[in-house]
Amino acid sequence: MDKEILKREQAITLIKDTFSKELVKQLNLVRISSPLIVLDGTGINDDLNGIERPVKFPIKSLNEQKAVVVHSLAKWKRLRLKELDVEVGKGVLTDMRALRPDEDYSPIHSIYVDQWDWEKHIEPEQRNLDFLKSVVEKIYAVLKHTEQVMHDHYKSIMTSLPEKITFIHTEELLQKYPGANTKERETLAAKEYGAIFLIGIGGKLSNGEAHDGRAADYDDWSTKNDENYNGLNGDIIVWNPVLESAFEISSMGIRVDKKALQYQLKEKNCEDRSSLMFHKMLLNGELPESIGGGIGQSRLCMFMLKGKHIGEVQVSVWSKKEQETAALEGIHLL
Repeated sequence: MDKEILKREQAITLIKDTFSKELVKQLNLVRISSPLIVLDGTGINDDLNGIERPVKFPIKSLNEQKAVVVHSLAKWKRLRLKELDVEVGKGVLTDMRALRPDEDYSPIHSIYVDQWDWEKHIEPEQRNLDFLKSVVEKIYAVLKHTEQVMHDHYKSIMTSLPEKITFIHTEELLQKYPGANTKERETLAAKEYGAIFLIGIGGKLSNGEAHDGRAADYDDWSTKNDENYNGLNGDIIVWNPVLESAFEISSMGIRVDKKALQYQLKEKNCEDRSSLMFHKMLLNGELPESIGGGIGQSRLCMFMLKGKHIGEVQVSVWSKKEQETAALEGIHLL
């Protein structure tokens, strides 16, 4: 078993090295360092759906001021673009490590999160659907490249990604599968197309509900796009043949401008956040326009290695029930 685990670790390294190097090249990114913690009350931490609690603790040397472990670096990266004076057309990439203690355990969810967080400086006129799609296609090309490298290196690992990714809006998905819930719609579409980019996650659809939650202050899920739907963001979702379900690889999007931020803060009933440091800077026009996202490292490794549980490719803390269930299925958690 130890030798098998070592082989798995070597394969994980190959996936991560291959994907990150190709992503840097495709999106014109520079690798940078990133924080595990940020000060509370700055508005920098990612609020995810707005209800998840961050890990929080006081710092003795800062007069007990509280810090929080990041959920992701969605907003921090945009600040960093400004601080590093990154020019238009270039961006940053970092290996993010985070804790999400409110995450529910499942074969694809852990409280430990590792992802490639990237952010790119863009022109205001690039805040459109065509540009978003062009970036998604580049990321998908990196996914395809990595899958082929793994197949070439390990012949037993078969490729499954389709040649092209299909773009579909959350409203279109609702109309296509009206009797299904959100996760069922994702699974039906992923199975039909193999790989989709689901646009407009966060805003209300014609049924009065959002497809899924999104914080108000990073992705733009409200701006009317070129196809007369709302939203300039989305998720890359593929069909996972092992789990036989939809499998999210990345959440990303064009970031809010002043107008979108004001609208989305109002929609989410959190206009009080406009007084926080990050939000004031954005509302004052002090931050660059950008596009960015997170790409799950463990998720990608799990998909490429045909794993049944995310614990096969990352070390985390699991409940006794989760461990027992995995053991019954012959799954060894790292």
